[in-house]
Amino acid sequence: MAKTRREFTPEFKREAVALLESSGRPQMQVAAELGIQPSMLRQWRATLNGTSPGSRFAGSTGASPPSPVASPSDQAAEIARLRRELDRTRMERDVPKKSHRHLRGDAQVTFAFIEQHARTWPVRLMCRVLGVSPSGFYDWRSRPESARSASNRQLLDDVRRIHAAHHRRYGAPRVHAALRAEGRSVSRGRVERLMRRHGIRALAGRRFRPCTTDSRHDLPIAPNLLKQDFSAARPDTVWLADITYLPTGEGWLYLAAVLDLATRKIVGWSMRDHMRAELSVAALMMAAQRQRPAAGLICHSDRGSQYAAEAYRKQLAAMGARPSMSRTACCYDNAPMESFFHTLKVELVHQRRWATRDEARRDLFAYIEGYYNRQRIHSALGYLTPEQAERTAK
Repeated sequence: MAKTRREFTPEFKREAVALLESSGRPQMQVAAELGIQPSMLRQWRATLNGTSPGSRFAGSTGASPPSPVASPSDQAAEIARLRRELDRTRMERDVPKKSHRHLRGDAQVTFAFIEQHARTWPVRLMCRVLGVSPSGFYDWRSRPESARSASNRQLLDDVRRIHAAHHRRYGAPRVHAALRAEGRSVSRGRVERLMRRHGIRALAGRRFRPCTTDSRHDLPIAPNLLKQDFSAARPDTVWLADITYLPTGEGWLYLAAVLDLATRKIVGWSMRDHMRAELSVAALMMAAQRQRPAAGLICHSDRGSQYAAEAYRKQLAAMGARPSMSRTACCYDNAPMESFFHTLKVELVHQRRWATRDEARRDLFAYIEGYYNRQRIHSALGYLTPEQAERTAK
């Protein structure tokens, strides 16, 4: 079968170039993160900057202009912010919350903690605070390391490496799956115990608040074709769509996303400073352009006016897709999509303070295209990434 040529929307190209110019990382690294060729990224950058034919990307309706290069003062402020974040991360790593409970419960862990921080605080002071004897500590340190202790130390290094590589987003189940993918034969319980003893935990989520949509309009409402059956045998047979809003120093930034139910991949997205129908249509058009689904696809959404609008219905008809809508004020009819937004906010939004919408756009683009689709493993997919699940299904 001939390989399908991948296509990218102008919005995708602009955000890819903005990510390259703002990150300061090599072009090959950014391209690999996004799953594209470096030559494509180089050509997009030249086109956007007006140094190649075409000068600007076509079809930029409603999109924001490219982000300007940060001034030296902005760069200095960003560096200071990153340093503060690094210091906070180090403090959380070195002195985990409720550490006394874990340290007092296991002498081996307590002694290891004292040895690790012996250059920072006096040994006798730490022994008194943690309720162990200095003679016990020195006796422990003089003993030869057991095979189990050496194995745990190496495993702990691997756990910390994976946990840090995913920006503290992984808990024990995903860390265990990542270790198994690397060929490590280790039980999940052992990983859980090791992480608990050393205060290594995933980012905590806030309480889930079901959101409802204002469906007070006279536009046509489609029937609910899913009825909370969140199973799909193949990619591009059921898509879910929804909109969320994110705070910035300039006001709200609205994100529309389209999720493939079979692979949990975000196949389309769009970001605007408004919630008009153009937002949802742009996300749907990106998904159609990159996936090219066959006729009969089900596109499920809530009853918001953005999804009942004539422009959105026309785009669905052009694709040969069937519209489906949730019941009134029932976000659980679109639960996988709500789950993605919850994950996005726990792992990214709640960890950031964006001064501008452009800053938020760059981080959201990097998270969706560089991390969520290509690196983050999902329990619903048997601990595969959405990209891996898509390749496996084809």
